[in-house]
Amino acid sequence: MHDKKTSYMSKGVALLALVATAPAAALDINFYGSFRVAGEYVDPDNQAALDSYTGLRDAYSRIGVNFEHAFNDSVTGYAKLELPLDIANLAVQDPWDQSEDIRIGKVGLKGKYGDIAIGQMWLPYYNAIAYPVDMFSSYYSGFATYTSFRKGDTVTYYSPSFNGFSFGAAFSKDNGWTDQDDRYQATLSYKIDNLTIAGGVDDFAGDDNVRLWGLSGAWQATDQIYIGAKIETFDSDITSGYGADGDIAANLYGGYTMGKHTFKGMIAQVDNYGETIAHVGYDFQYNKDLKFFAEYYFEETTAAITTKRGGFAETCYACDGGNVFTVGLRYDFSAP
Repeated sequence: MHDKKTSYMSKGVALLALVATAPAAALDINFYGSFRVAGEYVDPDNQAALDSYTGLRDAYSRIGVNFEHAFNDSVTGYAKLELPLDIANLAVQDPWDQSEDIRIGKVGLKGKYGDIAIGQMWLPYYNAIAYPVDMFSSYYSGFATYTSFRKGDTVTYYSPSFNGFSFGAAFSKDNGWTDQDDRYQATLSYKIDNLTIAGGVDDFAGDDNVRLWGLSGAWQATDQIYIGAKIETFDSDITSGYGADGDIAANLYGGYTMGKHTFKGMIAQVDNYGETIAHVGYDFQYNKDLKFFAEYYFEETTAAITTKRGGFAETCYACDGGNVFTVGLRYDFSAP
């Protein structure tokens, strides 16, 4: 049987080799990193399931390298490798999915006809629908959605903009509702001035025919004011529990920037995954590389709260939600 995974990987390796062996003078290489760590106080509602604790938690630190080579005026090849760093646990792993030791590993081609890539990468549905409200600095950012951020064994395509319209699509092997189901995504965005509106579908497939439909808006109202909103709904054969037909995740986010200071707030309702969620934060951009942040996070039922320095596998669903106070810093660097 033809192995699609092997086929995708061999094509990806071939393109990476092509980019990496380009003439040195024409090959752009950029190393970068971001160290993000915070102290936190976690106060679950059900203390019988998990006592309150203070501790250190990573906020998605990473190091990576970009390769880029222009073959001609129309086509540029590129490759990206990005590793997660869990500073709190002194490990090369994602702090949430602690089995993940590669954040991004992709190769691609981009030009006037769009951008096509293969490997592990951010998904179009997240970029178009979930990202407009995923604006916080701590570990607790990004939980108020049903979609996935990144997946491997994936092919993506992003179109150029046509009179403000653009679209994205993805095929992800064995990353659907179960690890035997393939996954498909499609998004359509329209940008006019400082407003972007997007719609999309995340098709998990499987025996329960699970699809996630989403609509988002991102509005940079002024230089200081940003407003983001999204709504997602499951369309499935599931009658109760996570993924139930008709379940909704709705978010409203607002941010206000005044010089080096940014104030943030979000309210969300996520059925069967956190229920009512409130998140507020403050960022102080000390200089272009260093940021300090402080946040408060509340969830009515458990979505994010986990054990001390734990991740997804240790999620405390019996905690019945709770409160988190966190203070930390983020330091970004790149070379050359």
